Amino acid sequence: MIKQILGRLPKKPAKSGEKELAGAGTSLPSPTADARTTTDLTMSSRLVNPSSYASTVTNPGQNYAARNAGAGAGVSNGFTASAGYEALPSFRDVPASEKPSLFLRKLAMCCVVFDFTDPTKDVKEKEIKRQTLLELVDYITSATGKFPEPVVQEVIKMVSINLFRAPNPAPRENKVLESFDLEEEEPVMDPAWPHLQIVYELFLRFIQSPETDAKLAKRYIDHGFIIRLLDLFDSEDPREREYLKTILHRIYGKFMVHRPFIRKAINNIFYRFIFETEKHNGIAELLEILGSIINGFALPLKEEHKLFLVRALIPLHKPKCVAMYHQQLSYCVTQFVEKDCKLADTVIRGLLKYWPITNSSKEVMFLGELEEVLEATQPAEFQRCMVPLFRQIARCLCSSHFQVAERALFLWNNDHIEGLIKQNSKVILPIIFPALERNTKGHWNQAVQSLSLNVRKIFMDHDPALFEECRKKFEEEEAQEASKTSKREAIWKRLEEIALSKSAQ
Repeated sequence: MIKQILGRLPKKPAKSGEKELAGAGTSLPSPTADARTTTDLTMSSRLVNPSSYASTVTNPGQNYAARNAGAGAGVSNGFTASAGYEALPSFRDVPASEKPSLFLRKLAMCCVVFDFTDPTKDVKEKEIKRQTLLELVDYITSATGKFPEPVVQEVIKMVSINLFRAPNPAPRENKVLESFDLEEEEPVMDPAWPHLQIVYELFLRFIQSPETDAKLAKRYIDHGFIIRLLDLFDSEDPREREYLKTILHRIYGKFMVHRPFIRKAINNIFYRFIFETEKHNGIAELLEILGSIINGFALPLKEEHKLFLVRALIPLHKPKCVAMYHQQLSYCVTQFVEKDCKLADTVIRGLLKYWPITNSSKEVMFLGELEEVLEATQPAEFQRCMVPLFRQIARCLCSSHFQVAERALFLWNNDHIEGLIKQNSKVILPIIFPALERNTKGHWNQAVQSLSLNVRKIFMDHDPALFEECRKKFEEEEAQEASKTSKREAIWKRLEEIALSKSAQ
């Protein structure tokens, strides 16, 4: 009986000091169909100055699951959904001394997360929050003094509660992988974007602001926050990924202490994508950030950066959906070769390792990337890989898909590549001569025939003796092959005659 009575008593509320910063590894609430996350707006009346705020307002996202357990449809985060949500005074209407306090109250107000799946729900409150967010953006943009710690803490808290949400609808990883094509399907636009966009803009301006002290802010924009920010790159909404790309780049530039961790975290996303899921919406954006980072690498390149090229960038050519991010990937790879020409051999052999066999459009992309890499390749590195490289190019020249053969022949339009080939024509011409000869005589596409004749003429003009030697050797091999074919056909014909004679007996 005593236990039953005690069980009905209200539990002691958590102390205001026992809170965790949202975004530093805590699990934040997600929008649901029946409730919204709220914060105790009555606390705002007790605010006197920014320094007292941290000790008076509890984290709206703290222990959400426990506080919401057993609550009815009209209750969220310990407060009723019908609680008043009224606009606070404008910054223009209060004295300068009260603006810092009002700023914190508005931040607390924006910690409420509304349900956008129903456009008819909380229309007035949503508009109040949108206008409040716009005011906060203006306030941060026009700030003229360093933001104190309570402000930094509450900005990161508000940003975390709004951005770090459960995906809605369910992520595509839960669907049958073969049932959709990321390139064909329309992206899912987040219905909450009218608020999310302003939150992203606010956060971007906060990071960029000269009044944001990096040494202070790094306590709240920590590794846990960065990991959750990176998780958002899998959003299907391209508008969100574009903001995330800019914000992560600014964080990388402002917080030098986080740079190694950011690179490592991006590496881990790539590894999971390459070797496990092959499903991620933000690979192109992450590569775009890395392209800028690689461009700023100091010389000589660290071993860590070279390992990143070998273990992450080159294997990114493997997934079937490489077309979605190939332009950014090619730029990153080429940047490495331009910074350290000795990496050309590693890159070219890596491309050959993942060279597509049955995907013609992917082959065309690989040939385009190969041209960019070769343009930055020096003769010494070219000689190391030219034999396997031109064996693959010879196969491309023989392709029945005219775009593959045509793209391979376009390599000779590049003066640098043509110069490398001419310097090593004694090795290269014997490898590709059969393909050129067969194209000029028998390829079904007229453009491929014409281009093959042009390349053939380049070799003939450069070294007539070598060309004639290769032509004679080719004719001898063709005659030998014809002889073998004739003998084989004669044997089969003789076997057929023997079989017929035995069946007639």
